[in-house]
Amino acid sequence: MSILNDANALSDELVTLRRSLHQEPELGLDLPRTQEKVLAALDGLPLEITLGKNLSSVTAVLRGGRPGGAVLLRGDMDGLPVQEASGVEYSSRIAGHMHACGHDLHTAGLVGAAKLLSERRSQLHGDVVFMFQPGEEGHNGAGLMIEEGVLNAAGKPLDAAYAIHVAANRLPHGIIATRPGTVSTASDELHVTVRGRGGHGSAPHVSLDPIPATCEMITAIQTWVTRSFDIHDPVVVTVGRLQAGTKANVIPDTTRFEATIRSLSEESRDRLAAGLPRLVRGIAAAHGLDVDVDYVRQYPVTVNNASETTFALDHAREIMGPQRVWLAPNPASGSEDFAFVLQQVPGAMLLLGAVPPGQNHEDAPMNHSPRAVFDDTVLADQAAVLTELAVERLAETAA
Repeated sequence: MSILNDANALSDELVTLRRSLHQEPELGLDLPRTQEKVLAALDGLPLEITLGKNLSSVTAVLRGGRPGGAVLLRGDMDGLPVQEASGVEYSSRIAGHMHACGHDLHTAGLVGAAKLLSERRSQLHGDVVFMFQPGEEGHNGAGLMIEEGVLNAAGKPLDAAYAIHVAANRLPHGIIATRPGTVSTASDELHVTVRGRGGHGSAPHVSLDPIPATCEMITAIQTWVTRSFDIHDPVVVTVGRLQAGTKANVIPDTTRFEATIRSLSEESRDRLAAGLPRLVRGIAAAHGLDVDVDYVRQYPVTVNNASETTFALDHAREIMGPQRVWLAPNPASGSEDFAFVLQQVPGAMLLLGAVPPGQNHEDAPMNHSPRAVFDDTVLADQAAVLTELAVERLAETAA
């Protein structure tokens, strides 16, 4: 049987696992129930398993039956602090927690790849490292797993690393897409606290009102970005959190806002890190206010290796057919800590359309939405493509 046929035979099992994960999402680096379910799903497979020390990670190594290199496959496992409103029958049972980014599919799909590759162990030219990662959603889980040795788990250098991320919109159902070079943006944050002197709303002249200055900062940030960066190397700054005041007639002592910052090059990222704090401090000084500014670097630009991307797209076409594999014209505006892996290992991240069949992918709720729905029939596709990439890439190491 072909890899895809074998993956389809596992589909019901993978759907059951995915829905169980979906009903009990966990956040951040501590995912004990998720780790427990992954270990149960891997039980009986010929894997060398190591658990994380400072996070609930699972690293599993499959030793191939023939000499060769090593390949890493990654699936992230954490959910988001979102109250689910998708309406699916297997919705989250934990208030305020949701698998709104599809990491439950990534976990189940990677389990499927582990099963398929274990069946092919005797023919594998080398080893496969399965990276089950917590803390992708802003907690640097990949970085921590790298610190704990995931890239050295096979005891030899990795030849390639691959990951697949599902999309609740943007891509039609079952379509796989990626591109060489920059595939998704860097992600940083700006945290600003403006300090004034509170007082009565009827007498702002005897206070130092931080609210007008804060509004000016937020507006100035958007203007500065449009006038300072090349449109062919775009950046996005979105203020997603603003805290100010308690009552209409009370001038507060402080205000606070936070922004997410996306960029497509390290050059732009460095300019943002220098320019945004300078802009905010200048406006605060003009108003006679103090300000605390913290520019937080999070995830770098995710960059696909050109040859590994070509390899991944070619073999995805062999598995799925050419009509289901696209070369993406532009990078995605989201960010990924798989970027840290790709900084050290040549590889590629692929996107897989998981919008429910029949739904317009352009109108569907996007990843991170409380109404996001991911169709779990793509689990077999994910497992099959990851398996194909590992088998064929390892074969090249033995050539």
